[in-house]
Amino acid sequence: MRVIIASLICGLLFGFGLLISGMSNPARVLNFLDFSSNWDATLAFVMGGAILVAAPGMYWVRKRNKPLFADKFDIPTSTTIDAKLILGSAAFGIGWGISGFCPGPAVVAIASLQTDVLLFVSAMIVGMLAQHWLKPKAA
Repeated sequence: MRVIIASLICGLLFGFGLLISGMSNPARVLNFLDFSSNWDATLAFVMGGAILVAAPGMYWVRKRNKPLFADKFDIPTSTTIDAKLILGSAAFGIGWGISGFCPGPAVVAIASLQTDVLLFVSAMIVGMLAQHWLKPKAA
């Protein structure tokens, strides 16, 4: 139960940060990518702020033997750069650049009930299910 409560608090904090920073508005992202006329540096400042907060947190996490509410840390250790990583990253970037949404802000923006948000989240869920079904099963 503590894990669920901690996860809920972290998710709410993340979503609140997205709302305050305006990152749930796809125009912010699209204007960040528009260098010709409406360039908006907000995304760069949000990313920089996130790094300033996350870096000390990661330093602290790596010093601990285990998390507060779990038996072990679930931190990726793979350093392999393969075709799946490159294709997935490209698909993510293209989708983000076209729509202005990535998963976190899209989930936050669901509350707006705007058609573009609902279509994006629906497509995102289909993509997650497809990945789950197509993922090779571990032996």
